Amino acid sequence: MSSLNYQIGFGNAFATEALPGALPLGRNSPQRCPYGLYAEQLSGTAFTAPRADNRRSWLYRIRPSAKQGAFTAFEGAPHWNEDFGQGPANPNRLRWSPLNLPAAPTDFLAGVHTWAGNGSSDAQTGIAIHLYAVNQSMGRRVFYNADAEMLFVPEQGRLRLVSELGIMEIEPCEIAVMPRGVRFKVELLDDVARGYLLENFGAPLRLPELGPIGSNGLANARDFKTPVAWYEDINEPHELVTKFTGGFWVAQLTHSPLDVVAWHGTHAPYKYDLRDFNVIGSISYDHPDPCIFSVLTSPSDTPGTANLDFAIFPPRILAMENTFRPPWFHRNFASEFMGLIHGVYDAKADGFAPGGSSLHNCMSPHGPDASTFDKASTADLSKADYLRGTMAFMFETRKVIRPSPQALQSTSLQANYDAVWDGLEKHFSTEHKA
Repeated sequence: MSSLNYQIGFGNAFATEALPGALPLGRNSPQRCPYGLYAEQLSGTAFTAPRADNRRSWLYRIRPSAKQGAFTAFEGAPHWNEDFGQGPANPNRLRWSPLNLPAAPTDFLAGVHTWAGNGSSDAQTGIAIHLYAVNQSMGRRVFYNADAEMLFVPEQGRLRLVSELGIMEIEPCEIAVMPRGVRFKVELLDDVARGYLLENFGAPLRLPELGPIGSNGLANARDFKTPVAWYEDINEPHELVTKFTGGFWVAQLTHSPLDVVAWHGTHAPYKYDLRDFNVIGSISYDHPDPCIFSVLTSPSDTPGTANLDFAIFPPRILAMENTFRPPWFHRNFASEFMGLIHGVYDAKADGFAPGGSSLHNCMSPHGPDASTFDKASTADLSKADYLRGTMAFMFETRKVIRPSPQALQSTSLQANYDAVWDGLEKHFSTEHKA
């Protein structure tokens, strides 16, 4: 990766300038800003949101965002929508193979495929889950999402996220969050890129509470990185694309909108390396619940019931004895969408490939496949089980995750997924005890 500079911390009140003295002193909007800049406030939450939840930044830019013409319909994101279906949702356990890489030139907007979701941008609650497969940078096209903040989870290929608040580069096993309304473009650092994308329509993502874990555990705030100020002063035609109430619109600009010379505040992009996560596991009995692997959460209006939890299944040590070590069989109130970044997921030895995904909805039974169950039932528990070379993740939500029509009609849908449990045989006998 390149030697980009970042500011350290999660949710900090950052302050950064690309030119010395570009940030006004003592006030946000002076009569005249340094360097002839325009002051502009970007609010990611309501003005009156509690201080701890409030997200807003002051930007000092070469031209105000208001300097643009009217939006017209944009046709360059044909597979990105909020079509999660109407009426009863499909309750089946579903699994997909990885999305095919594109042959024709495909930038980020054209390469996003809506796979599932719930809620809506209108209701400002719920999520949308997408897959992306891209082979072209966005060039003079810049995008902002008025509907949601966006969580990038790369599986293949590195991305350069060039935003009005600075530049981030991410690779597989890193994630990035682009807040609602921030303008940016996606550039490729490799020939192709593929991964997962989540839109969060609800409350902005935050670090989960530590509770009884105490002082050390989960993702450390100091490991999150926010870019420093950066700008370009380009007087050439650009396209400004927005997603608004589920539709896509474009305005023509005579300049680059990535012209913020300085900024300060809490509404800003950030990245995180999943390999920095401090894994906590059981040391006595029973496989721990995956909530202890939560990286970020978007709370709902019901305490303890999230609009979204983003959890990971990273390398770790399972040291318990007399314990069934993979995740147990369960039926869950929450709904789970899983993806695999690399390696093998310990509860599914076959069929779940990097770039693939699975969906286990509310109360749909799931757990280890037959081969994993047999292996776990006969494993030597006197030795610690070292899980190495793996990184899976889960989007978990209080609301049913509705698969999109294109996901259900995709050739990557595995028609025989249920068969992975066919080998689970009856072992019951009144003559035997454990």
